[in-house]
Amino acid sequence: MISNNIKVGVERAPHRSLLKANGLTDNDLKKPLIGIANSFNEIAPGHVELQTIARAVKDGVLAAGGTPIEFNTIGVCDGIAMGHEGMKYSLVSREIVADSVEIMTKAHCFDGLVFIPNCDKIVPGMLMAAARLNLPAIFVSGGPMLSIDGTDLSSVFEAVGRYKVGNCTDEELTTLENNACPTCGSCSGMFTANSMNCLCEALGMALSGNGTIPAVYSARKRLAKAAGEQVMELVKKNICPRDIMTEAGFRNALTIDMALGCSTNSVLHLAAIMHEAHVSFDYLKTLNEISEITPNLCNLAPAGPHHMQELDTDGGVYGVMNEVRELLDLKAMTVTGKSVGENLEGRKIKENGTVRPFNNPYSKNGGLAVLFGNIALDGAVVKRSAVAPEMLKHSGPARVFDSEESAIEAIYGGKIKKGDVVVIRYEGPSGGPGMREMLAPTSAIAGMGLDKDVALITDGRFSGATRGAAIGHISPEASHGGTIAYVKDGDTIHIDIPNYSISLDVSEDELKKRKSEAKERVAPQLTGYLARYVKVVSSADTGAIIS
Repeated sequence: MISNNIKVGVERAPHRSLLKANGLTDNDLKKPLIGIANSFNEIAPGHVELQTIARAVKDGVLAAGGTPIEFNTIGVCDGIAMGHEGMKYSLVSREIVADSVEIMTKAHCFDGLVFIPNCDKIVPGMLMAAARLNLPAIFVSGGPMLSIDGTDLSSVFEAVGRYKVGNCTDEELTTLENNACPTCGSCSGMFTANSMNCLCEALGMALSGNGTIPAVYSARKRLAKAAGEQVMELVKKNICPRDIMTEAGFRNALTIDMALGCSTNSVLHLAAIMHEAHVSFDYLKTLNEISEITPNLCNLAPAGPHHMQELDTDGGVYGVMNEVRELLDLKAMTVTGKSVGENLEGRKIKENGTVRPFNNPYSKNGGLAVLFGNIALDGAVVKRSAVAPEMLKHSGPARVFDSEESAIEAIYGGKIKKGDVVVIRYEGPSGGPGMREMLAPTSAIAGMGLDKDVALITDGRFSGATRGAAIGHISPEASHGGTIAYVKDGDTIHIDIPNYSISLDVSEDELKKRKSEAKERVAPQLTGYLARYVKVVSSADTGAIIS
């Protein structure tokens, strides 16, 4: 056992003394020490109940013969941070989550790990740590919140847009505010948190139900106990994350990403996790290849009216996986100790509208697409399952803004017209810094009834709750000299999602001229962590990693 390094021998008497100060007994110290990485806090509704999940996990570990030891990580609530400077700290927190788990685990010699994430950046941050440490590990999230009457957090954001144009009253807005987030848990649509928790199942790092069982269901506690018990099996058999997070595992995750219609952020995070797992293949090209052959089987918010509780009832992630099993590597290993194929035996969907069968999908292509062209030489990402059919192909004049705030002001001020392509730049990983989510401007566009007429492109990110022709992760970003930095008002931008294309209708000679005449942009004055982050973060197409 790795933990013997702090438990066994005369020289370790001081170490044992400190462990016993925590209440551990000699018998406890004979057992494997299992680190419980909990992201509990009292600001994020997805995390406020995670102490209950941790208690259930620890009960499972104890029942299976281990000694659980809990520690905590940070966890940002993207919804609260959104729309102001706080959002600059969301993506950057992913690296701190990963680093903090590494530090705690390496310093204290745990034999195995149970990860308890829930919201957006905590899930991938913990997956990165699991891959980096490569100790027996399993994930169990806190689960999604319920949706009442089909509303969710994005309903409130879009209501603000309606309010601005007089289509929503004070009473209606207050009613939504009071009811859109009715329970604890991650926000109830197929937004980033739930996307990543579902992909934990598809990747093989979590038990069935991890992504879909609502936070307030007792089944969530039972799942947590089962995860605590199962980590002991992983320790016994020495099944480690890199045995599971292989190229086959990531291809399976991408396939389910397409079938579920997950958040565009999943593209960013899977790239970062692959880096930590030492897995390398032509990721963005492969995503489009998989999208071409994988039908989109789900119509979950923001793409449609359904929410996570309905997906759970109608078959969950394993049900969806079984529908597309012919596209999966069924031999891939999982935390159950069994293969994907073995896990899927007997799994079926209920055809209630939340999940469609393989031969009758919502669309024949996957939920995401990567676009390439002279304005995105290294790619850009769109959630095409949430794009209105009439906007899958669109050409229009650019309306250019150098920040999210200036774009929102113009949108609310009625300065954006039908047919426009809103361009928001200098919001990338380095330029932002922190690659803020653009839910506020996209929700304003949708709320004002322009989502079928106006596109938005950015080197920033989008929330999983974003809908419409919203194209993000433009790479190279503006601050690194990407073409998006030289777009001018009135330039025509062509978007062709079915053919994976996005281009600026400006000649190469004109672009060279603009580059030569461009004035050097004055970068924002930064202090603290952001000042360090901006110097080392990579481009979005490589996962915005720090290496």
